[in-house]
Amino acid sequence: MASKTTAAAWRMFSPFTLHSPCSISALNIRQCSSKLATKQDTTPKGSPFRPAVSSTHDWIGPPNPLSNLRPIVYHIPENESDLQKRLRHLRQETEDWNHDFWTKQNFSFTKQKEEFIISQLKAEGLTLRDEEGRRRSLDSEVMAVFYKGFLDTNGVRHSSYNNEWYRRNFTITMLMARVALRNIWRTVTKRNDNNSTSAT
Repeated sequence: MASKTTAAAWRMFSPFTLHSPCSISALNIRQCSSKLATKQDTTPKGSPFRPAVSSTHDWIGPPNPLSNLRPIVYHIPENESDLQKRLRHLRQETEDWNHDFWTKQNFSFTKQKEEFIISQLKAEGLTLRDEEGRRRSLDSEVMAVFYKGFLDTNGVRHSSYNNEWYRRNFTITMLMARVALRNIWRTVTKRNDNNSTSAT
């Protein structure tokens, strides 16, 4: 049973959570294939937290300070089948891929934004801070130039990221459907076996 402190920091979520694409960005494109789902179990990069063995749900934690994504610890069902394990591995690998991407993208965005602000202030003969030590800022119109430039420069990356994200989640959705169908078939078969036993 998780402690009150753990419960406050983490909340349970449904076992079929999908990763949704974020507003902008995309970095290195990696092909999604069934090979991704056969990797060995690894600790999620977002958090070392492990729920109690008795837990029956996925757990979602607070946003990671680097990627701003909430880490997920996936529930391992009792007597996990090969198909269920393949699904869990692919979901975990996709989460790690997202974490890596957003960590790099956020770092790049922050670094370039800072460089842009400093260069604009320098062009106006100003320092980053005023006489009272307060940080100077640029107006929204000037910053809009940076935002547009960043999006234009990273347009291909964003497109590649979205394409890869959709490929990954399509594969995850198909695996989820197969797992659900197998569970239904197992339930129906077990019920028929019980009825046959009762009849005899």
